[in-house]
Amino acid sequence: METSGHIDLRPATRGDFALIRRWLARPDIQTWWGPVSATEAEVNMALASEHALCRIIEVDGTPVGYAHAVDATLWGESLPDDLEPGTWDLDLFIAAEDQRGRGVGQIALAKLRAEVFATTLAVAVCVFPSIRNERAVRAYEKAGFRWQRVWNDPIAGPSWFMVSRRGE
Repeated sequence: METSGHIDLRPATRGDFALIRRWLARPDIQTWWGPVSATEAEVNMALASEHALCRIIEVDGTPVGYAHAVDATLWGESLPDDLEPGTWDLDLFIAAEDQRGRGVGQIALAKLRAEVFATTLAVAVCVFPSIRNERAVRAYEKAGFRWQRVWNDPIAGPSWFMVSRRGE
């Protein structure tokens, strides 16, 4: 099923945090993104950083999800040793259940990836979906991300380390 609305990514602000926090507390979002305490901390760090792009995903002006791109160095040493310097980490979720499976996530991911490459010197973008979340892995594959290997995320457990390089 295709989306019938116009999809935009608008800058997320501190004023959006209450909405984002409500979304993060939902069990369906935790399945996709991880435990609420860890994801709230991640969003807070991203919102406070000059090295992050935080976005509210909107369909026809209605907020339906959240996305961010973060210079992976912001996460410190908790990422794989073989992560190429200059790689940005992307994360997103679609909270509005009626917008899932309609291409909204794919379009939002493509827009976020394009924005990172247009506005930063990033050499690549990466994602770390849980190996239990096949739906996410397939979505990232469709968006051009390639599997590197399984990585044991200290919070989420076994996850796919997937990368999309500039120019691919």
